Amino acid sequence: MAVTTEAVKELRELTGLGVLDCKKALDETNGDVEKAAALLREKGLAVAGNKSERATMQGVVDAYIHTTSRLGALVEINCETDFVARTEEFRNLAHDLAIHIAAAQPQYVSQDELPSDETGDPAELVLLLQPYVKDPSRTVQEIIHDAIAKTGENIKVRRFVRFALGG
Repeated sequence: MAVTTEAVKELRELTGLGVLDCKKALDETNGDVEKAAALLREKGLAVAGNKSERATMQGVVDAYIHTTSRLGALVEINCETDFVARTEEFRNLAHDLAIHIAAAQPQYVSQDELPSDETGDPAELVLLLQPYVKDPSRTVQEIIHDAIAKTGENIKVRRFVRFALGG
């Protein structure tokens, strides 16, 4: 089946990846945009795994204050270069993660930080394991892996804090 330019464009808008990557994925999935997006996400996980050991010394700190001014969150996310740290996509990721933290109330960044005597459900306590508030069918870790695939750099959440008035 011939891949249409409309399908490539739709997949690019969905994933943010390049034309060639989108065309190859569509060729592999016989033009099915949803299957191609899933394939690219899967490949993104492989890319993220390859980059996980690279140093992340640049990044941003972002804040979210709820409209009631009674709830807020700060998050620091890191990447490899200041070029990526200054991009709108990276800054949006940081802000979206601050919103997620304010809403979902994680206690730890990763499962490595979870104390051995913790009795709670890791999927509720660990930020990276939580269902993403803007798309509950995916985890925060999957959203970060998508950003790694798009930017070509390792991205890590270093730390966060959530504030609630009286809490």
